[in-house]
Amino acid sequence: MSQVENVPAEEWAEWSKERGATILDVREPDEWELGTLPGVLRISVGEIIERVDEIDSSKPVLVVCRSGGRSMQVAEYLAANGYETANLDGGMKALGMQE
Repeated sequence: MSQVENVPAEEWAEWSKERGATILDVREPDEWELGTLPGVLRISVGEIIERVDEIDSSKPVLVVCRSGGRSMQVAEYLAANGYETANLDGGMKALGMQE
């Protein structure tokens, strides 16, 4: 069982603000063109390992993707490497920002 918290879509903004979190969008560039959350750090899943140093480890990280699957994998990877992470439950679909 994962120890990564699932943040309900309707609570992402409050959760992030209260914690001063980084929002990490791990979708692919063509998906980012459909819209994304304000102030996000964009690193696609395939680039996480080589770009992990760009993610501030002193702040919680809310990981986002289309539906929550890829973001959970990345959140678990980051958590295993010492980051405090959470997953946006249902991803951008849950926010109505992607089909």
